[in-house]
Amino acid sequence: MSAIDTVHIRNVGFIGHGSCGKTTVTSALLYTGGAVKRLGHVDDGSAVTDSDPEEIERKMSIAVALAHFPWDGRKINILDLPGAAGFVHEAKAALKVVDTAISVICGVAGVEVQTEKTWRFATDHGLAQAVVINKLDRERSDFDRVLANLQDKFGRKVVAFHLPVGAEDEFSGVIDLVTMKAYTYSDDSGKGEEGDIPPALNEKAQSARETLMEAIAEVDDHLMECFFENGELTPDEMTEGLRRGIRERKIVPVLAASALKSIGSDRLAGFVASLLPDPAGLGEARGTVPGGQEESTRPVDSQEPLSLFVFKTLADPFSGRISLMRVMSGTARLDGPVHNFSRDSNEKLSNMSLMQGKDLSKVQELRAGDLGCLTKLKDTITGNTLGDAAAPIIYAPVEPPEAAISFAIEPRSRGDEDKLSNAMARIIEEDPALCHSRDPRTHEILLSGTGITHVEVALAKMKKKFGVDCLLRPPKVPYLETIKKRAEATARHKKQTGGHGQFAECRIAVEPLESGAGYEFVDKIFGGSISQGYRPAVNKGVQEASARGVIAGYPLSDFRVTLLDGKEHPVDSSEMAFKIAASMAFRECMKTAQPILMEPIMEVEVAISEEFMGDIMGDMNSRRGRVQGMDNSGENQVIKAQVPMAEMLTYSQTLKSITGGRGSFHMTLNHYEQVPAHIQKKLLAELAKEKEGAS
Repeated sequence: MSAIDTVHIRNVGFIGHGSCGKTTVTSALLYTGGAVKRLGHVDDGSAVTDSDPEEIERKMSIAVALAHFPWDGRKINILDLPGAAGFVHEAKAALKVVDTAISVICGVAGVEVQTEKTWRFATDHGLAQAVVINKLDRERSDFDRVLANLQDKFGRKVVAFHLPVGAEDEFSGVIDLVTMKAYTYSDDSGKGEEGDIPPALNEKAQSARETLMEAIAEVDDHLMECFFENGELTPDEMTEGLRRGIRERKIVPVLAASALKSIGSDRLAGFVASLLPDPAGLGEARGTVPGGQEESTRPVDSQEPLSLFVFKTLADPFSGRISLMRVMSGTARLDGPVHNFSRDSNEKLSNMSLMQGKDLSKVQELRAGDLGCLTKLKDTITGNTLGDAAAPIIYAPVEPPEAAISFAIEPRSRGDEDKLSNAMARIIEEDPALCHSRDPRTHEILLSGTGITHVEVALAKMKKKFGVDCLLRPPKVPYLETIKKRAEATARHKKQTGGHGQFAECRIAVEPLESGAGYEFVDKIFGGSISQGYRPAVNKGVQEASARGVIAGYPLSDFRVTLLDGKEHPVDSSEMAFKIAASMAFRECMKTAQPILMEPIMEVEVAISEEFMGDIMGDMNSRRGRVQGMDNSGENQVIKAQVPMAEMLTYSQTLKSITGGRGSFHMTLNHYEQVPAHIQKKLLAELAKEKEGAS
């Protein structure tokens, strides 16, 4: 395909709740537009934009997918974006590179949780918007009810552009309220036959057209004058008013469709090609000067200096790193040199392609506003800006959401241990909402994400792409032990086995410190009862003994050890002997220092709609939580609470269940507190049972 001029490009992102039909709408458009020879379906795994094995198996989109098709002299780029709760962050990041967000709504369910969330994403990005009410062939589907639902949620700027012909299993076409023609469909080609509006729908169509004209007339004063003077707008005036109203976000047109039967596909394609803004339509690309906060702008024009923004990275075991990008300005040419302004490194555009799902087709150049991909870049990752070294600019990446849940992972075979780190790094490159770490207390490898499905999919990808198979389990709670009282003890280590023996004696005191103070060692020996060279061994011996705890094997913390006195032998003393003596003295101190078990207390913030406040507060109380306060955050209420970590390991599932996926939370470690006696008793019993099972 030859390079397409900016004015002939349309970039749209399909957003909405999971299973509303975004992928099926995309498949229907690609087929109707002649980009593919077969109409793909989600159910049989043939959909172009659901090509990942996990997507095919789960029958849901889990990552951004890019496709394109020609229509009426335009190149229409489509981003098919995930709508499932655990993956909707992908949509937020990818919307940065489209110009219009089209919300796909199920004609039965109407506005759902992720519909609202992704609508806010589009609003935050300042995008033009439109709506497709899909699945109108389904039983209990209702265009009018869903339209009213949309207007109730998002305002009167949401207005019908289509009306359906027929309902449920008799849905057979759409009425265009600008041309006032009906388009009916007899096969799955997606190309309707133009005809007159059925007489039974004439009055309804005329009323809906009046409403649409009123919305268009409000776009500017000239259109309002025309409307009042003539009592109506001409089709040309309506078309121009729609273009401007959509571009200026004053009108959100609503179309009708059944993507599964390709009903309305050609009308949707024509709507995108003729009425939606081109990449320059929403104004200049805004960024900053590298190394500072000074704003910099760039016209979306192929004659401007080159700048690219990488919005998604795919980890391919054969092709390596595939970087999905938008040409923000200028013209990208094959083999052209570019500078990565985000990482201050040089790259070369040695492999540039268009994407049709998983299939790549190489191109020589891409012009401003177009979408494509690059392979074999050395340093570039998601969120990076590349371009002409002489015209620096950085486009801000969309920050990934904070991880809501963590799981411990462990390779099933020892042979995979060395490969695990690299596999995780590659998967996190693909999805920055994932992160991994090693817990310094439990020594577990933790993989964190937005929810359990998110983490499970990441593990499945690691196995299929990189051959690393891991077990998944909830993380261990990093309990600590500490003491409540001061105690002193003397211990002597003496052993004679022929030749040099072993001798060391030390007297130490232990005392509690405030929470979070950690460990302190104080040397208070005066004189030379223990040589200076042996005293660090006392410190080391205590630390090694305290690392194993005394109640349940958890590390002891928040205490001070003071070395008071001791004895040594000129021949038999050694560092090892003093380490042993110190550990003996430490264990003796623990008999009277009243050791206790401590648990991590998390600072938790839960953002929810007001309607869920009661249920969430009650659930927090059941988790031994203490509510610290409440704040407003936009349309949400934010509950702040302190909750034991042990009670929060599966909270993401509970929150999703209570709110239907409308809530979010994050938590950070605040402090440690003593475990209540009844909880400690239960915990120790569980640990004892684990040890029995292991022995």
